[in-house]
Parts: sequence; C-alpha cells; structure tokens
Amino acid sequence: MMKSPLLARRRLLLSVLAAATLPVWAAPAKPRVEVWKSPYCGCCKDWIAHLEREGFAVQANEVGDLDGARRKLGMPDRYASCHTARVGDYLLEGHVPAADIRRLLAEKPQAIGLAVPGMPVGSPGMDGPAYGGRRDPYDVLLVRRDGKAAVFGSYR
Repeated sequence: MMKSPLLARRRLLLSVLAAATLPVWAAPAKPRVEVWKSPYCGCCKDWIAHLEREGFAVQANEVGDLDGARRKLGMPDRYASCHTARVGDYLLEGHVPAADIRRLLAEKPQAIGLAVPGMPVGSPGMDGPAYGGRRDPYDVLLVRRDGKAAVFGSYR
C-alpha cells in the first residue's frame, strides 16, 4: 500500500505542531540583585564581580548619598557598609557572600535581609591580592523586621 504524499505531509505537520506545544524546559533565571553604591568604591565592584561569577544578574546604581539610599530602602544604619542591595524581597548590606544570599532566598525567613557591617577583610570583594591573603573573622547577620539581628553565618 502506497502512502499519499499529502497524508505524509499532514502527519509531518501534525508532529511538528505537537512538538511545538510541549513545555519548553529552560534554565532558571538568574536571581537579580540591584546594588546602590558610590561611583568611587572599588571593593563594591569586586563584590558585584563575585556575585556575577556566582550566577547572579547584577544592576549597579551609583549614588552620591548612600546613607540616604540605605534609609530609603529600609536597612537600619547600625548595619551600614559601603553598599546596599536588594534581591527579591530582601536587602543586603555590605559584603554578603553569594552562598548566604542563596540560602536566604531558599529559606525565606521573615526578615529585612542580610548584613555584613563594616568592610571585613577576607569577605567577598575585600579578598583580592591587595589584602595580602589576610582574612578577618566576620559574621553575616540576619536583620529581622524589628531591626534586631541574629547571626546567620560565621566566617573564621
């Protein structure tokens, strides 16, 4: 029995249409981090590079009044560092490691976000050759909505 060319084309067209309607499995989108920083801060650029290497999509906003930006975003001043960022519904203050950001996004605690107050040497962005391999101990703080904090991660 010989198949008609029209029937063969119809089956091919239906196969193509059926395949086109199957769900497309794409790689998950990179978490987006928006950063507010001084235009003159080199360690902020290094922290951004750390996040990008770790799979985050980063947008930097250079501001002249970082303290004002931090207050407007809602991070308490006592946790201040050299940059403030937002990822999802959370704020990040300072040199927070990418692993802690991923953990924050996975666990979804009731919090303002994470902070690494000051600029500890050895934290991401403060760990280049200019620091001679020095590493200061520091904590990543979970800043709760009442403004109080608890240790989220420790680096010794």
